[in-house]
Amino acid sequence: MPSGRVHEAINLTVLGGGAVVFLAYGGSPEDPQGLAFTLAYLAGTFLLSPDLDLAEKGTRSQRRWGLLGLFWRPYGWLFRHRGLSHTWVLGPLTRLGYLAGLLLALGYLAQGLAKYLGIGFSLKLPSWPWEVWGFALLGYYLSQWLHLVADGIWPDHDLKRLRRPR
Repeated sequence: MPSGRVHEAINLTVLGGGAVVFLAYGGSPEDPQGLAFTLAYLAGTFLLSPDLDLAEKGTRSQRRWGLLGLFWRPYGWLFRHRGLSHTWVLGPLTRLGYLAGLLLALGYLAQGLAKYLGIGFSLKLPSWPWEVWGFALLGYYLSQWLHLVADGIWPDHDLKRLRRPR
């Protein structure tokens, strides 16, 4: 299996090639959809790697979060390595759901602290068009899928296991 650096090199190579094609066909670097795709792709490559399921201390994915990497330890306890977290649809969704739960909990803590201190505070998602959110989701999933392909996990991986007689 490739190391974390190899996964990142593969993802960055594909992103660079895609950017060249995007610009060659008249795309603009200021395009909101392209920017959302790129940022989500980079977040999926460096911050939300499928290898966050490694519960060991100091994995490359967790170190990128700094001190907040401790919040990802329970994720590693919930999902065994190359289990559900390394599937094509549910794996990336588990990381997004876990991150949303973390952000929601931290948001409520911050809101409670602000209320206690007498400061006005409100949490809102940016009101971007749906197309921008769609391109962000596509960029995130593409980065995850490249990781899985590099690990030798294809979309039919689980189907092959189901068909195999026991």
